[in-house]
Amino acid sequence: MLKFYYSLAPNPMKVALFLEEAGLPYEAIPVDTRKGEQHLPAFTALNPNAKVPVIVDGATTVFDSSAILLYLADKTGQFLPAGPDRGALLSWMMFVASGIGPFTGQCVHFKHYAPEQVPYAIQRYEFEAWRHWKIINEHLAGKAWMLGDVYSVLDMAVWGWARAVPFALGAEAWEQLPHVKRLLDAVNERPAAQRAAALKDKHQFKAEMDEEARRAMFPHLARGQA
Repeated sequence: MLKFYYSLAPNPMKVALFLEEAGLPYEAIPVDTRKGEQHLPAFTALNPNAKVPVIVDGATTVFDSSAILLYLADKTGQFLPAGPDRGALLSWMMFVASGIGPFTGQCVHFKHYAPEQVPYAIQRYEFEAWRHWKIINEHLAGKAWMLGDVYSVLDMAVWGWARAVPFALGAEAWEQLPHVKRLLDAVNERPAAQRAAALKDKHQFKAEMDEEARRAMFPHLARGQA
């Protein structure tokens, strides 16, 4: 059975959604990043970058959420359009991977978790997060899904990070991103998304962002204090 190493962060949740949509049997293995479990040798043997998600599919190990989504879509033949849509799908998948995820994640970090407020960093990452999300929003105008009428692995990638928009940009962000909100709501209504979201009830992850969690999630802090 496929092994899925996960937390409840945006990137692992994209993969959880695909696994549920595709009906693939899997073993969900929690990795509590606030306890530092991602740095244990057994896990870094799977992903030297010490991040979730990771899947182990028989003799094949895949890390990085975009790589996993494309691997699973190719393996199952599901949610991966061929023909003219393939180029658009790959382009937007990389846009999410290289833009939406990093800028939204850094926006969250500097606004909510950094040990000191750095106005320049907050301004830069909030601006770039907004810029990227507005591009997605404009692209979705007049479309049911990112590729038009076809629900694909790309929508799952967008959904993973769209769930974090209010935390990153504020609850009022949806007023400026109505098409992203429409996609989020449409995916949330799918039974597979509800099953993926229910993973939060299968394991009790550490909730506190205390000193232990900061040192585990942001190793440069531990280095600076050594």
